[in-house]
Amino acid sequence: MKRTIRYQGAIIKDDHILLIQHREHASGRTYWVIPGGGREGSETEEACVKREMLEETGLTVSIERLLLDEAGQSPGVYQWYRTYLCRVVSGEAKPGYEPEEEAASWYAITQVRWCDLRMPAAWEEEVGQDTFTYPLVQRIRSILGYP
Repeated sequence: MKRTIRYQGAIIKDDHILLIQHREHASGRTYWVIPGGGREGSETEEACVKREMLEETGLTVSIERLLLDEAGQSPGVYQWYRTYLCRVVSGEAKPGYEPEEEAASWYAITQVRWCDLRMPAAWEEEVGQDTFTYPLVQRIRSILGYP
């Protein structure tokens, strides 16, 4: 499954960012990511982000602005990442689902976690090992003005 752009949402609430945990079916390996995915049909970027947030977290969000627009790591499913700043409108964060059959055959969303952007030491042990998500969250922290 190769896509060009991943549209993802940095959902921020009370100085916390929401991460979701993926568990690979074959290996049992788990890792944390911010929610997101690819556009469907002719939907706009913003509509894609809102749909992905609802599917993967159970949250209805509003989009404030584009935070990051950057190249992906090679090799990877996506060649480009567009990260939007999102705020919760309604709902309670919970593990959602992956509606795409191919992706659902690889992994499931098993947990959600609010990580305090003011205190990365509290979540570095779990997230800090990830060479993609940890640097991404650090870039988001910096853009949002967290020390």
